[in-house]
Amino acid sequence: MARSLAMVRHRHLLSSIAAAAVVLAATVGGALGGDLREAAVAATNGTLATTAGCGKAPTLTSGTRTIQSGGQNRSYILRIPDGYDRNHPYRLIFGFHWLNGSANNVASAGYYGLAPLSNNSTIFVAPQGIDAGWANTNGRDLTLFDDISRQIENDLCVDTSQRFALGWSYGGAMSYAVACARPTVVRAVTVISGANLSGCNGGTQPVAYFGIHGTYDSVLNISMGRSLRDTFVRNNGCTAQTPREPSRGSLTHITTTYSGCRAGYPVQWAAFDGDHTPSPVDGSSSPNDSRTWTSGEIWRFFTQFESTTPPTTAPPTTPPPTTPPPTGEPGICAATYRTVNSWPGGFQGEVTVANNTATTINGWTVRLTLASGQTISSLWNGTNTGTTGNVSVKNAPYNGTVGANASTTFGFTATGDGATAPGNITCTSP
Repeated sequence: MARSLAMVRHRHLLSSIAAAAVVLAATVGGALGGDLREAAVAATNGTLATTAGCGKAPTLTSGTRTIQSGGQNRSYILRIPDGYDRNHPYRLIFGFHWLNGSANNVASAGYYGLAPLSNNSTIFVAPQGIDAGWANTNGRDLTLFDDISRQIENDLCVDTSQRFALGWSYGGAMSYAVACARPTVVRAVTVISGANLSGCNGGTQPVAYFGIHGTYDSVLNISMGRSLRDTFVRNNGCTAQTPREPSRGSLTHITTTYSGCRAGYPVQWAAFDGDHTPSPVDGSSSPNDSRTWTSGEIWRFFTQFESTTPPTTAPPTTPPPTTPPPTGEPGICAATYRTVNSWPGGFQGEVTVANNTATTINGWTVRLTLASGQTISSLWNGTNTGTTGNVSVKNAPYNGTVGANASTTFGFTATGDGATAPGNITCTSP
């Protein structure tokens, strides 16, 4: 009953919010730059970085938690797996509620039906929005996402290559905002009947994406959902297409997996013959949480991604030699570094690997020297050997081929003072 009443209020209020979406997106997009200082809690690809909570006896328990975020008291509901093993890295899923919904609504509905499917393999989080929504004013809800992630990962063992977000309507909009602004944090998102209501700060990097929308959505038109989808069709390098959608009265859904996407970054789109609901049922015009097909498809989409586990061989206890290795053929590739973000005690860096020749290169290795006190904590789009001093990074399986006069990037987070850039940067191929 509570959910039904919330959906009625939701329908009346969201239409006015949708009308203001463009203004809101512009406002949020311009205000979030400073909030990226906590963006890379860890990597989505590359070597798994075990969180600080791994191996610790947890102090957090399932239930409603409070947290200070952006100078305000905020809250969320946490669900820790039964039989929690402090040495096992768990999948982490954020479920964002709809307008006039609540964290309790999400938790009581099994986190959009995923909790019953998880078999105690996943830590679930349902944050509570201010005014029961996700306006994300000045990035406050992205800051909440960061703060909750940090609190959980400092206390519990999380697989940093297995972070996800999903939500319906306003919750879908917030999941989209997370994908735009935290592409190196979340592995994939699902947006159900969403629109650009919470902003899209960034929105240029790939994130695995699953969009679900009703063909005659009377609150947020399906064209809004298609627009969000197409952001990640472009970012993920997928082949543009117009997916089939079911006809009115068919009471069916059609799921399309895009072709041509970068390895590890699929885009999936499911259109259903229905209105504004998170739980459509094939063959019926009545939504039903327990009978909907959405939870099963979302769970399969999220669980297709394998964990990227750390190497079984421990790194050497002595640093590699200080004499740099041969640089290979001069000019075959070039590497340049920039600091993306910094905060007290840490920073985020990015290295661009450029092929300045007229022929394609297959495979690359970048070598660099970190300043004293700097230690890599996570790295994506490459595989690193060493975390301090002299470090080498080889390409990932999907970005080793670099075309003529083209480039690719890898990124990392590190502890220490980011004011001093890494030195002795070289690039060789293969």
